[in-house]
Amino acid sequence: MNRLYFGDNLEWLRNQEVFPDASVDLIYLDPPFNSKRDYNLLFKSPKGKESEAQIEAFKDSWSWGKQAALELEELLHHKNTDVAQMIHALVAFLGRNDMTAYLVMMSTRLLEMHRVLKPTGSLYLHCDPTASHYLKIVLDAVFGKANMRNEIVWRRSHPKGLAFTRFASNHDVIFAYGKERQHTKWNPIYIAHDSEKADAQYSLSDADGRRYQLTSLLNPNPDRPNLTYEFKGVTKVWRWTKARMLAADAQGFIVVPKGGQGIPRFKRYLDEQEGIPVSDFWDDIEMASGNESLGYPTQKPLALLERIIEASSDKGDVILDPFCGCGTAVHAAQKLKRKWIGVDITHLAISLIEKRLKDAFKSRCEFEVHGTPEDLEAARNLAARDKYQFQYWAVSLVNAQPFQGKKKGADGGVDGIKFFHDVDKAGARKIIVSVKGGGLKADDVRALNHVREREAAEIALFISLESPTKGMLADAASAGFYTSAAGKKIPRLQLLTIDGLLTKKQSAEHPDHQPDLNFKKAKAEAIGVQAGLI
Repeated sequence: MNRLYFGDNLEWLRNQEVFPDASVDLIYLDPPFNSKRDYNLLFKSPKGKESEAQIEAFKDSWSWGKQAALELEELLHHKNTDVAQMIHALVAFLGRNDMTAYLVMMSTRLLEMHRVLKPTGSLYLHCDPTASHYLKIVLDAVFGKANMRNEIVWRRSHPKGLAFTRFASNHDVIFAYGKERQHTKWNPIYIAHDSEKADAQYSLSDADGRRYQLTSLLNPNPDRPNLTYEFKGVTKVWRWTKARMLAADAQGFIVVPKGGQGIPRFKRYLDEQEGIPVSDFWDDIEMASGNESLGYPTQKPLALLERIIEASSDKGDVILDPFCGCGTAVHAAQKLKRKWIGVDITHLAISLIEKRLKDAFKSRCEFEVHGTPEDLEAARNLAARDKYQFQYWAVSLVNAQPFQGKKKGADGGVDGIKFFHDVDKAGARKIIVSVKGGGLKADDVRALNHVREREAAEIALFISLESPTKGMLADAASAGFYTSAAGKKIPRLQLLTIDGLLTKKQSAEHPDHQPDLNFKKAKAEAIGVQAGLI
């Protein structure tokens, strides 16, 4: 089955039951760039409610600490001595700081990615100039410099930076490496000829109007004695054997042009060309926009991932994105009938990818999600380990958006937010969500009702690990009801438990007469049913 994993990708990659040796055909990763910017993930929201639908949940900066020190110690004793020596030298040169923390942690993960990659496999690492020069050194150490295949430059459509202080930056870098140079899978990619340029390039034509150009038959390597011979009165080092030259000449494909020093040339016909081979400079793919954009600040366009996947994999191959973010790589893999695995350290990302795939592929996309709580005990464990990820997960159980974030200070008792429309009632209506991962206090429900009134919300949802007391149930009942346009009375304060939501014994109640007001919807993909799954 196709799979999404919630958690640290290093832990998952080191699990050899999940990732056996040589089990992946293609890896694409777009890791944090260490640019020290906090990104706001903008959700869809009704007009006039945009400022409420923001969360500061993705921070792409790294810092030196206990984890970086532990991973450095591992690297210095790793069997790949090239990596050990390289990391030792970089840390000695740069010091123990944010950049070396980033490089150390990337190195440990890249070593595991190298292990899980098949001999025919490729890895594409997407980065920007912030750390690309250091990452290239890391990749050379992990894969071997002879296995570098390309440094691809992708020109984004919008420059970054202040053009009046320096040249504006408008490109990213994608490093492509093969596991084993002689076995790396490759499918050539072509783009269509520009009609004007094709007319100029293929300027000659036969009597029937068939257009062609004359191309060289000379070998770029002058030291090829077996290909050195006389042909049409000219002795040169040729590209082909003499037998092949004679056969092509008999078919009328070889011409001795006037004024060409009598050197034979090959007739290359325009209608026989598949197009122009794609180079390592990509300026024909625009940033994600319009219906494709989901509001994710670093979202890459589907066309970019489709090109990479088509070039370095075949249908049925396994694609891995260990920093899957908003899920563009797994979306492209599903669309192109590949199998896929995605990993991300934030539950918010995993829940957004689940929604994206369901919107785009409906029931045609089957996948499993691992690492998110499936029972009450697992939920308690997540709450104990990371209260913010627990809140993001709990809020997703009622299809609400996380509200604000851990860097914005006090949340005022609001952990999630949701909007709904009611028939014949003007404007969007608001629901707030409060999550309690610890012990309950007697006045929690009364306090939440005050927050509901303060926030002008019609309904408040109280989600807890523990079951509410009789007093809390009474306090919830005293908050009264919201009466819908259809006359249905809906409790203004609803007490929901994690166990109740997981077992489907409970659900949030509210009118819902409009399309989803809370999440941007991925465009539906018109493709056939996937033939096979992992």
